[in-house]
Amino acid sequence: MYDLKITNARIVTPDRIYRGDILVRDGKIAAVGDCAEATAKETLDAAGKFAFPGMIDSHAHLNDPGYCWREDFPHGSAAAVVGGVTTIVDMPLQNEPALINAKIFADKAAALAGRSLADYAFWGGLVDDNSDDLEGMHDAGAVAFKAFIGPVSPDYSSINMGLVRKALGILKRIDALGGFHCEDYSIIKAAEKEVERRVGKNASWTDFLASRPVSAEIISTRSIIDLARETGARVHICHVSHPEVAEIIRQARCDGVQVSGETCPHYLTFTGEDVVKNGCTFKCAPPLRDAEAREKLWGYVLDGTLGCIGSDHSPCRADEKDDAVHGVFGAWGGISGIQNMMQVFYDQGINRRGHSPTLLARVSAETAKVFSLGDHKGRLEPGFDADIVLLDPEKNWEVTPESLRYVNPISAFIGLTGRGLPVLTMVRGVVVARDGQPENLYSHGKLAKRGI
Repeated sequence: MYDLKITNARIVTPDRIYRGDILVRDGKIAAVGDCAEATAKETLDAAGKFAFPGMIDSHAHLNDPGYCWREDFPHGSAAAVVGGVTTIVDMPLQNEPALINAKIFADKAAALAGRSLADYAFWGGLVDDNSDDLEGMHDAGAVAFKAFIGPVSPDYSSINMGLVRKALGILKRIDALGGFHCEDYSIIKAAEKEVERRVGKNASWTDFLASRPVSAEIISTRSIIDLARETGARVHICHVSHPEVAEIIRQARCDGVQVSGETCPHYLTFTGEDVVKNGCTFKCAPPLRDAEAREKLWGYVLDGTLGCIGSDHSPCRADEKDDAVHGVFGAWGGISGIQNMMQVFYDQGINRRGHSPTLLARVSAETAKVFSLGDHKGRLEPGFDADIVLLDPEKNWEVTPESLRYVNPISAFIGLTGRGLPVLTMVRGVVVARDGQPENLYSHGKLAKRGI
C-alpha cells in the first residue's frame, strides 16, 4: 500500500500535460500515470488542478543567521511553500558571518535545522580572500559559489577578473559551479560619481537607472564567459535583466561553453518606468529595463537560454528603503518575491503571453540540473522526491501586504493581480501548505544533498 494517491491531476512535465495519478511512498514518487487500481492510506483528489514539480528558487537571500530582522528561515520558507517553492537555494551574503568556508557552512546548517518548511541548499561565497576554502565548501555540500563583479553590500566583497580566473581553475578541478553578479564595478562607480558631481545629493531614479547601463552587464558577462571558455569551468550568470546579455549566453552555449543563465520574475513583469514612478520598492540590481527588453527576455526563457528562474528575494525593513534618508544610491536595493514567483510566472507566461504550462516544469528540471540536484528534485517521475504543487488555473489572486508571509511584508508585487495560484504544496510527500496557509511543520525541511 502507498502512503498517498493523488488522483485526477493534470500532470505537467517538461514535454507534455496528461491526466493521471501520482503515488507516493516514503517521501518519493513511486508511480505516475494510470494507477486506478492502486490503494493508499490517503487519497487526494486534484480534479481541475495542474500538478507541477515544486519550484526550485535558484537565488534567495533569507538573511538567516545574522540579519533575521530582515528575513528568517521560518518566515521565508513559509512564504516559499505557500507560493509553490519547495527548495530554496540560499545565498551566502546577508548572513552573519557570510558563508565563505566549510566551518561557516556547518554552523549555518546547524542553525537552520528544524526551522524550515522547504528543503534548502546553500551557495558558498567567492570573495577576495577565500580561494583556498572553495574545495572545503564544495565537500561540505555547497551547490554553487557566488561572486560579485559589481558593487555589493558591506558584509561581502567584490572580486576582480584575476581572482575570477584563479577561482575558475579551482572550480573546474572539483567540478563546481561559479555564479556571478555581472555588472562592471568601474562603470557603475564612475557613473555614480558623475551624478553626484552634477546634482549632489539630489539624484533621481532616472539617474539611478542611467548609472547601471546595460553595457556594464554586457562587459562583465562577456569577461566571465571568456574565462569560462579558457578554463573549461561551469559558470552561471545570475539575474539576467536584458536580452542582449541573454544573447551572449546563447551564443556561448552554442560554442560549447558551459554557461547557464537565470532571470527573475520582476524582469519578466516590470520595467524601468515602474522604478521612476514608484521609487525604491522597485530598486534592484541589475535594474529593471524597458518594455521592449522585457518582452524579448521571454524569448530566451522559452528557448532555454535562461533556464533557471530565481526570485532574488532580497528583503529589508521599510526604513532601509527610505530614499529620502539614504538617497537613491544608498537606499536598499532588492525585491522580495519568493512567495509570488510561481503565480506571477504562471500568469505572465501562460495567461498573458500564451505559453504552455510545461514551461514551468522545464524550469524546475533545468534548475535542479544546474544546481546538481537533478537526481532527486525537479521532476514528477518515479524515484524523485515527492515535491508536488497543485495549482488551480482558475483561481484569481491579488498580492496584498496581508497575504505575504515575510518578516517585512514589502514587495514590488503588491497590487499585482492575476489568475492561477498554488493551492497545495508538499515537500517529500508531506503537505506543508494548503490554500495559502503553511502547515507549521518547520522541522520537515532539510538540507538538500548535491547529486547528479
